[in-house]
Amino acid sequence: MKIVTIFGSSLPPERAPAYQEAMALGRALGQRGLAVCNGGYGGLMEASARGACDAGAHTIGVTCCLWSRAANPWIKEEVHTASFPERIMTLIARGDAYVVLPGGTGTLAELALAWELMNKSVLAATVGGKKPLLLLGSYWQAVIDCLDQEPKLASPTPDRHLAAMDLITVVPDVAAATQVLADRLRD
Repeated sequence: MKIVTIFGSSLPPERAPAYQEAMALGRALGQRGLAVCNGGYGGLMEASARGACDAGAHTIGVTCCLWSRAANPWIKEEVHTASFPERIMTLIARGDAYVVLPGGTGTLAELALAWELMNKSVLAATVGGKKPLLLLGSYWQAVIDCLDQEPKLASPTPDRHLAAMDLITVVPDVAAATQVLADRLRD
C-alpha cells in the first residue's frame, strides 16, 4: 500500500474552503487506493483523513505527546511520538509521497525538512530516496520564489539553477495532484 503524507494547518474549520479542498484531496487519493498519513489532529489533517475514510482508505495519524489532544475520529492507525522532531521524521518516513497544503510554521518545518533531506540525498539513505513533493496551489509560491534567489548570493547574474527547485512540483488543484501522484507512484 502506497502512503501519501499530507502536511497542513490545524486551524481551518469544516466550513473553510481549505478544509473542503483537503477533504477532496483525501477522498481522491483514497479512491486511487492510496493511504493518507498526516499529523492526526484537526483542520486540514482532519479533513484529509475524513476524505480518505469516505473513500474507504487507510489513514495514519502521527501524534505527539506535546499535545494532549486525541487523534481525530477519522484516523484508523495512530502512531504516537515523543517529540516534535520525531513526529516530523515519522511523517516523512511513512510517506511514499508528500502533499503540502496551506499552513503555518509547523507545516513550513515539515516542508523544509522533507525538501532538505531530499536535496542533500539524506532521504535516500534513511527512507528510500527522492519522492514526489507536491505543493497544492499558490500558497507556498513566495517561499519558493525567495529560495530560488539563492544563486544571486554568489553572483548578481547567476548562471546556475538550483537542483533543489527540481524536487518540488506545484500543482494547481486536487485533480492535478492526484494525477501526478497516480503517475509517479505506480508499482
